[in-house]
Amino acid sequence: MAGTPSGTGAPAGPGILTWPQARERARRAGRCPLPPLSLGLGRALGHTLAEPLTALTDLPAFDTSAMDGWAVAGPGPWRVAGRLLAGQAAVLPLADGAAVEIATGAQLPPGATAVLRREHGERNGVLLHDRTPGSLTTGQDVRPRGQECHRGEELLAAGTPVGPAVLGLAAACGHDRLAVRSRPVVELLVLGDELLDSGPPLPGRVRDALGPLLPPWLRAAGAETGEPRAVRDDFGLLRDAVRHSTADVVVTTGGTAAGPVDFLHQALAAAGARLLVDGVAVRPGHPMLLAELPGGRHLVGLPGNPLAAVAGVVTLALPLLYARSGRVAGEPAVTPAAVDLAGHPVDTRLLPVRRTVSGAVPLSFDGPAMLRGLARAEALAVVPPGGVAAGTAVELLEVP
Repeated sequence: MAGTPSGTGAPAGPGILTWPQARERARRAGRCPLPPLSLGLGRALGHTLAEPLTALTDLPAFDTSAMDGWAVAGPGPWRVAGRLLAGQAAVLPLADGAAVEIATGAQLPPGATAVLRREHGERNGVLLHDRTPGSLTTGQDVRPRGQECHRGEELLAAGTPVGPAVLGLAAACGHDRLAVRSRPVVELLVLGDELLDSGPPLPGRVRDALGPLLPPWLRAAGAETGEPRAVRDDFGLLRDAVRHSTADVVVTTGGTAAGPVDFLHQALAAAGARLLVDGVAVRPGHPMLLAELPGGRHLVGLPGNPLAAVAGVVTLALPLLYARSGRVAGEPAVTPAAVDLAGHPVDTRLLPVRRTVSGAVPLSFDGPAMLRGLARAEALAVVPPGGVAAGTAVELLEVP
């Protein structure tokens, strides 16, 4: 039997906010990033750079061949002597009129003026001829030292998410470790007696879709998540789960409205929380909330309907997590609407769309409880109140 909140009133809310106001309030709530730490490249994936990434060497560190062929000095024909492979140091200079067979990535010998591609060269004994006379130019197919960057040059700014390409760049320019921000720890509480964690729906019972959906999305935003935790419709259980969580951010699903078993507001009051956002003028997802918990922690309350919960993630959870992990928000992605995008009369609307050569195209099955449209979507279009006409620029939120 569900517990009853005795003698607990909901904390006073800040009133309904517009969608931009709510996102900015979530961002400001996380404006104190987590502390930095030094991690080896193998453990830094998913973190955020705590300081700029600078080159420890020129890149490339020496002149290299961009193609398989021959390093040549001066005009041809050339006398070929020897071979250079990647990993070998080129120490002997090439005299004018000389050539050496060379592999892609190998260090160019001193005195070399160009690389003749294998398919353009023709050997006659020790002599090498260019099959396309006059086409070889100085520096052709050579990657000069420092072409990509020079030692000490800033390559990436602090606040850049560490993805696979960042790891590769860091390794290429000499780094073994990176200074990154700690990842915010998120605990996901899935609320509701009606939820099943396996099998098809049953009479009166529905399958939990948010337990599988939300953790990967939160991890893509830089969070560290464990297994979702199911919490029954019981005030005492919810109060204790919120009060005793040690996560940096608690994310709940359901219980944000005023139904007979919607205990989240009362549980927040009992936990000594302060509401920062209590309802947002956005569809779907209107009854979402953000609260500050004792100790500088936060709670994001998402509606229980799947697409409405996703709206709560992009509105409140992502800006909060980006700020806590020190990520710098990029410029909004903007594209024209391929057709008229219907809007809500007074609220912002988040609409699953796909990109086409003509712009953003809306997808069907976009109701608050639906995920079919989102599963096919490349982004969520931010449709302002009243909608937008075809050809009008619209902001897009990426779907991971």
